[in-house]
Amino acid sequence: MKPFIYDLNLDDLQEWAKENGESAFRAGQIFDWLYVKRINNFQEMTNLSKELRQKLEDQFEFVTLNEITKLESKDGTVKFLFGLHDEHAIETVIMKHSYGNSICVTTQVGCRIGCTFCASTLGGLKRNLTAGEIVAQVVQAQKILDQRGERVSSIVIMGSGEPFENYESTMKFLRIMIHEKGLNIGQRHITVSTSGIVPNIYKFANEETQINLAISIHAPNDMLRSKLMPVNRRYPFEDVMESLRFYLAKTGRRITFEYALIGGVNDQPEHALELANVLKDMLCHVNLIPVNHVPERKYIRTSRNDIFKFQKLLAENGVNVTIRREQGHDIAAACGQLRAKHMELR
Repeated sequence: MKPFIYDLNLDDLQEWAKENGESAFRAGQIFDWLYVKRINNFQEMTNLSKELRQKLEDQFEFVTLNEITKLESKDGTVKFLFGLHDEHAIETVIMKHSYGNSICVTTQVGCRIGCTFCASTLGGLKRNLTAGEIVAQVVQAQKILDQRGERVSSIVIMGSGEPFENYESTMKFLRIMIHEKGLNIGQRHITVSTSGIVPNIYKFANEETQINLAISIHAPNDMLRSKLMPVNRRYPFEDVMESLRFYLAKTGRRITFEYALIGGVNDQPEHALELANVLKDMLCHVNLIPVNHVPERKYIRTSRNDIFKFQKLLAENGVNVTIRREQGHDIAAACGQLRAKHMELR
């Protein structure tokens, strides 16, 4: 199969143009057609010669995202299940906020991290997405928003998969997204979430970006986290925290800790107090997430009162904390739920 045109950043396109006897200026035109004009095929690049368009046609493919399912929530959330060229499927979500449109993208087909409360891990990891396949999700979302005269204002890399296990593709995607001659998404409007792949947290700290980092923590100690997140056995809790302290020292940027509250498992007052002790003196924010019901899992949601008690205890102990606003609850918008249903029907 030919490589995807979205896999190439501007530097790659300039190198390709040079190798094909074209000026670097042509690479800028191609980049503009892809991300500013957002065309659907090479023949629409009308300020390029027919010969150059044919070269592009011969050497590259556009990413195929076939819409299998589209679900729209009462709150404006839209969730897509897209079919890929190899019959795998991925999810992408458009979330409408008062401040604009946020896109949640997927970086892998499936996931091997094995979090025991998450639908993404059902069926395991099938493969990594290329940078272009991640890029295409945002471009597709932007084309949909173009019809409403709106734009993508922020990106969260919180869909299915572990971005830091597909690190190079994720970073290339990010660099394409923030390029001022392309979609030009502000770095501080992008958040990448990891379950704690320690070597790549260190790597990310040295990238010198303004992109936000979020960590799925879900427990205040090693033993409980290993039960909920098998990845903790590979990268123990203290190693994760040490890498985050390095990140803070290196970047000075606030970290978001994502904490899924599970009824009777990790939502008790002692858990809140232990978590507050772990996070004391760290520049951070805790995002409490009432766990989504996944039919294949036995966990229950923490009661509303207990969620507020947990939040109050953290706040009283000096932790900046909020409860995530739930979106798309009526359309199975949590990671992996739509894909899991699709897999059952195949």
